[in-house]
Amino acid sequence: MGCFLQASLALADDGEDALIITRTVIVRSERIPKKLFRFFIELEGMYRNIVEQLVIHAAREEITSFIKLKALKYREMRNLYPHLPSHYVHTACQDASTRVKSFLKLKKEGSTNKEYPSVRRISIWLDDHLWKLDGLMRIGISTHKGWVHIDLIPHKQFYRYYNTGWRLASEARIKLDRKERRLIVYLIFRKDVRLYKPSGYIAVDVNENNVAVLINRKAYLLETNIERVT
Repeated sequence: MGCFLQASLALADDGEDALIITRTVIVRSERIPKKLFRFFIELEGMYRNIVEQLVIHAAREEITSFIKLKALKYREMRNLYPHLPSHYVHTACQDASTRVKSFLKLKKEGSTNKEYPSVRRISIWLDDHLWKLDGLMRIGISTHKGWVHIDLIPHKQFYRYYNTGWRLASEARIKLDRKERRLIVYLIFRKDVRLYKPSGYIAVDVNENNVAVLINRKAYLLETNIERVT
C-alpha cells in the first residue's frame, strides 16, 4: 500500500528547531465476515450523517474552528446517536472543520459558488479513545456495538517505520472497501529530526595548481600541482 509524507517545523524542548516528519502508512485488513462488516457500514452511515450536518452548519456560519464547532454542536450530535461512542462527535467536528476551511478558501477565491461542500468520500477519523493496536497484527475499534477486533495484513513498510524509531500517532483513519469487505487503515507515524545549523563558513577558491582557503580571516594557500599531474 501507499505512504504519504508531510513535514512541519517545530521548536524542540531545548529551544532548537526540529522538523517533525509525518508519514501515513496504509494497511489493509483481512476479509471481514458479512455480519461484522455490517457494523462498520452502520458506523460509517452515522459518522457521515454527523459530518454532513456539521459541514452545513459550519459553512453557513463560516466556522473553521474545531473547538467552536464542537462547543456549538456537540450536545445536538450526541443526542442524535446516544449509542455511538462520544468521541466520534469529536473527530467528526475535526473532519468537518477541515473540510469547511478548505471550502471557504475556495469560495473566497471564487472557485466555487456552492453554499456548502458536499461530503462525497468519507473516511472515519479515530482518536486514541476509538482505536488501538492489539500487537502488530490486529486493530481494535470502538463502535456502537462495542469494541470490534479486526486482523490486519502488515507489510514491510509498516514494520520499517514501527521498528526504526518512528512513533505511532494517537490518531488514525479507516475507510471501507465494500467490494472486498475489508478495512483500509491509515496509520500515522511521526519522527523528530533536528535541523543542522552550521557554526560557520569556510571560503574555498580552487585553482589549477592550488587551493586558497580563508579560515578565521586568515588565508592559507595549499599547493596541489594538478596541472603537472594532468
